[in-house]
Amino acid sequence: MKRRKHAPDFVLIVTTLLLLAIGIVMVYSASEYVSRNTTRSAENPEGYNYYVVRRQLIWVALGLVVMWVGSKLNYWRLAVLAKFGYIVTVIMLIMVKIPGIGITRYGATRWLGVEPFVFQPSEIAKLTLALFLARWLSNRMDKIKTFTQGLLPPLVYTGIICGLVMLQPDLGTTIVIFSIAAVLIFVAGARWKHILVLGVASVAAILVLIYIEPYRLERLLSFRNPWADPLDTGHQLIQSYYALGPGGLFGRGLAQSIQKRFYLPFPHTDFILAIIGEELGFVGTSLVTLLFGVFIWRGLRIALNAPDNFGVLLASALTATVGLQAIINIAVVTGSIPTTGIPLPLISAGGSSLIFTLGAIGVLLNISKYSRE
Repeated sequence: MKRRKHAPDFVLIVTTLLLLAIGIVMVYSASEYVSRNTTRSAENPEGYNYYVVRRQLIWVALGLVVMWVGSKLNYWRLAVLAKFGYIVTVIMLIMVKIPGIGITRYGATRWLGVEPFVFQPSEIAKLTLALFLARWLSNRMDKIKTFTQGLLPPLVYTGIICGLVMLQPDLGTTIVIFSIAAVLIFVAGARWKHILVLGVASVAAILVLIYIEPYRLERLLSFRNPWADPLDTGHQLIQSYYALGPGGLFGRGLAQSIQKRFYLPFPHTDFILAIIGEELGFVGTSLVTLLFGVFIWRGLRIALNAPDNFGVLLASALTATVGLQAIINIAVVTGSIPTTGIPLPLISAGGSSLIFTLGAIGVLLNISKYSRE
């Protein structure tokens, strides 16, 4: 039953804005050296310090608009678009692999659009699959404990998306998407034995995917001992350690990073937390981790107090979308798990990831308007 609206979750709004503010400052700090050295020309020999952060500010502005729209759009109306969104996502993921349509960067074909306005359909897939499965499971809560009618169909729908993302190839995003589906299945009330079997099968599948691709196996081996190949597979993790270690308790100081000077690859994207640790120390990284902890707490609180099953499932999935990516990124940067290309939500530089993350937060805020006070 629908409830009367009230103000959206204020703590979630403040937490999101704080993470965005930290992200803007740190994207500038982590990218200014790269920006200056990559934009030098005969006309501008000094380069342009603000090249990356200027683009990031544009994405933040667009993302905030998307978040505002998401917070105003009644989340029950999104259920009507669930099936359509899923189909469109599958089509876009197929288009990525069509020669002449998909855009290749850094050896992977994951983007659609026209330069410089490109996006990753896999980012949309996280949201559309969450919406589709939340709608599907909310209508079949009484069947979730059966395998053929309750568990198998969402696994098939998820498998189609994950299979297409793996063709890009993108194991990290595939794991995130599957984990979001697993969270939904768990929240919907699946049997524990089904969940345990699913967990074992998932780990086995990940190991197979790692071993069939030499570069993934090299990453796994370098994760165990990055100094065995310090100039190639272990380089990025070693440089991350060299950033986090000297940062100490309070860091070298804002904009004083050494590792961002072409030692740590992509310091303003996937490994921006290492630069935060170098410049702001343990205090800075702890603050970021704490803010993500608060975000997850508020998201779960919204899910627990949602007025219907669809709201519970959708809020859980959206919280997992942001929370899981943050946990994976932090684990990668600290060397807790093998390196994979997952950005730090709301903080790493990037367009499509930021916009769709803020869109997800907007919908989460809309659900909070109808929660039990």
